[in-house]
Amino acid sequence: MSMDLFSNSHIAGSVPPQMVNSEHELIIDAFAGGGGASTGIELALGRSPDIAINHCDKALAMHAQNHPQTLHLCESVWDVHLQSYTNGRPVGLLWASPDCRHFSNARGAAPVSKSVRMLAWSVVHFCQKLGSKRPRVIMLENVPEFKGWEDFEAWQGALRQLGYRVEHRILRACDYGAPTIRRRLFVIARRDRKAIIWPAPTHGDPQSEAVRTGALKPWRTEAECIDWSIPCPSIFERKRPLAENTLKRIAAGIQKFVIDNSAPFILNMSHGGRLKPLNKPFSTIKTEKGGCRALVMPCIDRTFGNSRGADIAAPLGTVTTKGIGNSALVAVFLAQHNFNVSGRAADAPLSTITSRATQQNIVTSHLVKLWGTCKHGQKVDAPMPSVSAGSSHVGEVRAFLTAYYGTSLGQPVDEPMGTVTTKDRFGLVTVNIGGEPYVISDIGMRMLSAAELYRAQGFPEDYRIEFDYNGKPFPKTEQTAKCGNSVCPPWAQALVAANLPELRVDAAERRAA
Repeated sequence: MSMDLFSNSHIAGSVPPQMVNSEHELIIDAFAGGGGASTGIELALGRSPDIAINHCDKALAMHAQNHPQTLHLCESVWDVHLQSYTNGRPVGLLWASPDCRHFSNARGAAPVSKSVRMLAWSVVHFCQKLGSKRPRVIMLENVPEFKGWEDFEAWQGALRQLGYRVEHRILRACDYGAPTIRRRLFVIARRDRKAIIWPAPTHGDPQSEAVRTGALKPWRTEAECIDWSIPCPSIFERKRPLAENTLKRIAAGIQKFVIDNSAPFILNMSHGGRLKPLNKPFSTIKTEKGGCRALVMPCIDRTFGNSRGADIAAPLGTVTTKGIGNSALVAVFLAQHNFNVSGRAADAPLSTITSRATQQNIVTSHLVKLWGTCKHGQKVDAPMPSVSAGSSHVGEVRAFLTAYYGTSLGQPVDEPMGTVTTKDRFGLVTVNIGGEPYVISDIGMRMLSAAELYRAQGFPEDYRIEFDYNGKPFPKTEQTAKCGNSVCPPWAQALVAANLPELRVDAAERRAA
């Protein structure tokens, strides 16, 4: 591995340039990954970690793009000779996020090596090697199941024998400003006789009293993370059919979050992409540029009179929220493809992102309003004409939903529709919006992009995930993997700011470095 990938590479006995101010204690990120914890530390203290350790060169390549002043050590935590790099300097903070594959529920039944289970012991190993210069504060992050590790109590006991006071709590990222419900166990150990501080949540359930009174901000949502301009190809035009369980989840999600929802969440495209709940009749809506999880985005096209939006006489094909017509809405939810659930509402935080990130798929479904001179004609209490894929995908959607909810839903799609009401079982293909019914005409799906995943994890908008790596673009598979394995930066920011404010540097010091 060529170490010239990193701005400050592994040079035995070297001291990185930013360590010139010997008044500051060192900060070490022992399992640095793509830089989530380090980014939170920088947001809290105005400085990146002095040393980042990881055995994966790709992880450190991303870390170096965003933390160029850090000394990057591409080594195993067991092999690195940390004393050579600390050079006798005291360590103020050691952050550790050891591999959680052995403990996570997402890992499945595959066995994990003992070496992975034992990684947390490297924290004790570092403390022993550094002696009197061992970290003043240690913060460890892992999945909640880490508490069930057979060595958890012994591991805490070893830290206490080294003079540390140890506490642990389970925190949710959404409570600290990240748009994800990700839950993690945090352990804080300190030996300076100061109190361990657990920062109070800054965000909460929008329906809670604390949010209504302004004591907390509302949780950030999945919808904030979506790039609405990215198209979603129709699920009916795929070269390879979707898996059976995926189709079932899409159908279940459409029923739960759009058809049966008294106030489905919609994107009002006429107001700069701002989101607005569907809890009252709409004024005229115009389209603008905005699109594990799948986003189901029913685009509601008000096709009445001569002011139709999209041309419903032809198949919709690739569905995008850009250029649909002049009066479109987008109702939104996210389906989830790694568990037997129908998904989540878009006005809630995203569920936990895994390192594979293959569960994140955006699904869009267009709806056509039944009205007057609408191509599919008549009023809503009249029979609907025969609908086929040749005149949009209404028929395919109807057949799709019927297939997944049984024959009790009504007659075949090539027969006249009965009276269409939201109380009828035809509710599987109609949605009532402001007292007016719409028919689903197409469904599209796409994976969430890497940029959307990083937003959901709480990374800053300017975080670099695309860059040159060994003469080639950094692979998207690596971008998503590093996101799923990362610490949500708002967590690290809150914990470090609360417990180590004395390590913060001012602007003049940053310029000098």
